[in-house]
Amino acid sequence: MPHGWDKKRKYKRDWSEYNEHLVRRGEVCLSMDFLDRWYEELHEMNMGKKGRPFTYPDTFIRFAGALYHFFSLPYRQLEGVFRQLSRHVHPLKAADYTTLYRRITSIKMNLKGLIGTDDEDVVIAVDSTGIKVTNRGEWIRKKWKVHRGWIKVHVAVNVDSGEILSVRVTSEKVGDSRVFEDLIEDADENLGDRRIRRVYADGAYDTRSAFNILERKKIEPGIKIRKNASTRSRGSPYRAKHVREYKKKGYENWRDEIEYGKRWRVESTFSAIKRIFGETVRAHDEEKMYREVETIFLLYNLLLNV
Repeated sequence: MPHGWDKKRKYKRDWSEYNEHLVRRGEVCLSMDFLDRWYEELHEMNMGKKGRPFTYPDTFIRFAGALYHFFSLPYRQLEGVFRQLSRHVHPLKAADYTTLYRRITSIKMNLKGLIGTDDEDVVIAVDSTGIKVTNRGEWIRKKWKVHRGWIKVHVAVNVDSGEILSVRVTSEKVGDSRVFEDLIEDADENLGDRRIRRVYADGAYDTRSAFNILERKKIEPGIKIRKNASTRSRGSPYRAKHVREYKKKGYENWRDEIEYGKRWRVESTFSAIKRIFGETVRAHDEEKMYREVETIFLLYNLLLNV
């Protein structure tokens, strides 16, 4: 337990289970189960296809993409890895780096299939973070007045499991509140029959539209109210009601009552993803940058559910 941590709380982590979970993450990175259905999958993919048939199944490309992102291997080195593996593993075939680049940058992952299933209601936290488009240092930015900007990633996270329930990638100019409704709609759809009970968010999401979408879906808001918030309706009676309750209780009482501290789970998720995958993208084309970032965040769910 970290020194100086809250002494009133028992540290309940099962270290043997946690260590085994981390070991299984390595197994996922190098799982070659796709070899069992190599020819069958290719046959299904090529049925009715016009033009040149596929040579490599999608599951193999996902495996190659995982190696590319987890180990930061350039495409040419990735080709070398498969060239060596193909000499010892049947029926694996080595793909050239141009094929790997084209297939990896175009493949789509289904978030719904990467979310655990149970019957309990879900509490989520919504926030955004920035991903750099280059790894050049801050000194160059200051010295040469270079502004490369960054990519903004908006996510909704299950505060209990840490799973990402929805993700949207935008430019740095898109405000947090503009993506809020899309995140809630996506998370609601991805959860299927499970219900979202409460949503935590900081003051950037304190808008009429955000409260209106929560009211429509019968979700309890855990959004921090701005200090200058008006108690008048002005397009959102639901927000006005919660503003009055917030001001009556005061921030500290409101925070403790709804357990607002759980919102920090989304910050922990951002930190974990950046430690594993880094804080920059490797693609150069804007559309491919967005897809790379989205893929990285979805792969994080894969690690959580091993």
